[in-house]
Amino acid sequence: MKRLATIAVAGLLLLAGQTAHATTLAEAFDKAASTYDVPRDLLVALAYAETHLDGHAGKPSASGGYGIMHLVRQRSLDQAAKLTGQSAQALRTDDAANVLGGAAVLRAQADRLGLAADARKDPARWYGAVAAYGGAAQKTTAKIYADAVYETLAKGVHARGVDATAQAVQPDTSGYDQVSPLAAATDYPGALWAPASTANYAVSNRPTSDPINLIIIHVTQGSYAGTISWFQNPAAQVSAHYVIRSSDGQITQMVREKDRAWHAGNSDYNHRSVGIEHEGYVSDASWFTDQMYRASAALTRNIADRYGIPKDRDHIIGHYQVPGSDHTDPGPYWDWAKYMSYVTGSGNPYTAQQVCGSGFSVIDSQALGTAATVYLLYNSGTGQNCVATIKQSSLGTATATSAFLEPQGGTRVTDSGNFTYYAGPVKVAAPGKCVKWGGSAGSASYESPFEHCG
Repeated sequence: MKRLATIAVAGLLLLAGQTAHATTLAEAFDKAASTYDVPRDLLVALAYAETHLDGHAGKPSASGGYGIMHLVRQRSLDQAAKLTGQSAQALRTDDAANVLGGAAVLRAQADRLGLAADARKDPARWYGAVAAYGGAAQKTTAKIYADAVYETLAKGVHARGVDATAQAVQPDTSGYDQVSPLAAATDYPGALWAPASTANYAVSNRPTSDPINLIIIHVTQGSYAGTISWFQNPAAQVSAHYVIRSSDGQITQMVREKDRAWHAGNSDYNHRSVGIEHEGYVSDASWFTDQMYRASAALTRNIADRYGIPKDRDHIIGHYQVPGSDHTDPGPYWDWAKYMSYVTGSGNPYTAQQVCGSGFSVIDSQALGTAATVYLLYNSGTGQNCVATIKQSSLGTATATSAFLEPQGGTRVTDSGNFTYYAGPVKVAAPGKCVKWGGSAGSASYESPFEHCG
């Protein structure tokens, strides 16, 4: 086996005799995939799951990973340097070199698992290699990592001039079929349980030993699975109570709330707070999805209710607000207004313009009692009308709501169902025609005559 590994490494070194230079990032992925016989779109999906294809100007993630492919010091970065002949500096700062290095490391994992040339053509056969690429010490975390990559592949990638076609691949999960998060009664129902290393937090008996009166919002400066893996590494000396995934708001608890996670960088604040990490980077707004905001706000609301924490910005704070902190998270792209509206339920965070999209302006509206308001909007650039019903009560709870739009002489289009914040958008182009519009919320409804002709 050792001899086979030596042969594989030698082969990779021969492949790496070419330079890493590429004109565009898309060409860098093409070249790296071809050089190391790695499925190109799978390589893109892995990179997007790690960094959203952002090298962050050569700055490391919180767990010490560099570049688009998140090459980690003393692990994949060193291995990539040996396999490609590229310098560590180039691998950290040059996108093309970094992508080439990531492909080399992924191919080496495939060779270690004995993936033959014909099998390498099938993205489904790379699951084990992808899981190993993440460098997680525990199989549960490795599975979270690999699943995220294949979920990204299923959705496709369109970012920074790089496209990867959506592929519904059923991966070969051999060796990971029975792996699932450890069973545990988490503090927050629905959270997964993946315990941090006991070297990374302090066992306590809160709130008996210390009152819990703060919730601190963090951004991971790394990926969801990578952060979970880092908190499970005894060398990290950091942790948080919860980590939330960007794509769908999945929540993993890593430290029990009774214990003191080391997240604030301030002993007093660690003693009396719950720390919530959010997947992403402070410099990239694309990580802060509505699913993440909603999941996090529901978690924060639950924690606040259980410990009697006021739902305000004096008690729900960013890491940057901790005295003595040199951190900036959650950063300038974190939408505190939206987040706090979700936490408090004090108002609908959506407007009719947001629902209908860019270019639409409100031209009429009608209140549906106190339950909602239905809006008619128009886009002069496209000639489209749009109707949206924006709820004003039972926010966050799915209740019967509808919106409709009917061009004179045409077919009525309706969006109707149980919605948490709004119904719509319903868009119809009606050049030179009058429109009938309206909607409902609960028992209140409105239907206009044919009007706004034009």
